[in-house]
Amino acid sequence: MVARLSGACRRREMSRRIAFCAVVATVAAVLTGCAQGPKAALVSTEGMPGQLEPIHAVAFTRDLAVFRVSSNGCTDKSDVKPFITRLKDSAVITLRRLDEDRCTRPVKDGVQIEWTFEELGLPSGAHVVVNNPYLFNDATAVSQ
Repeated sequence: MVARLSGACRRREMSRRIAFCAVVATVAAVLTGCAQGPKAALVSTEGMPGQLEPIHAVAFTRDLAVFRVSSNGCTDKSDVKPFITRLKDSAVITLRRLDEDRCTRPVKDGVQIEWTFEELGLPSGAHVVVNNPYLFNDATAVSQ
C-alpha cells in the first residue's frame, strides 16, 4: 500500500512539473514572438497627424486606458493623442505623438498617461486593442 501511494505521489508530482514546464514554454514562446520586432498595424495610420508612438506598457480597466510612453522629461498628456478606429466588436487605439519632447532628462521607464473611456468616446467595458508597437527594454526582451 505504501508503495502504491508513493508511486501515485510521484506521478502526481511529475504531472505538475510537466504542466509547469508547458506553461513556462508557452509564455517564453509568446514573449519571444513579441520581442522579435514590431507587429503589423491593425489599422492604417495614414493621414493621422504626428508620429506613431511606441509604448512601454498598456493596461485597461472597464473605464480607463493607461499607457506608459517614452519621455525625455517633458512629456505630458497633451503631447500624445489617442485615435480611435472602430472594427466590428472592438475599438482600436492608436497613440500619436503630436509634440516632440525636446527635454534632456530621459525618464528610464517613460511616463504614465491615462484616458477615461468617456474621454475616448467608448462605452464602459468596451473591447479595446492597441495599434502601437511595444518598446521593450533589454531586461524585458527574451532572446532565443
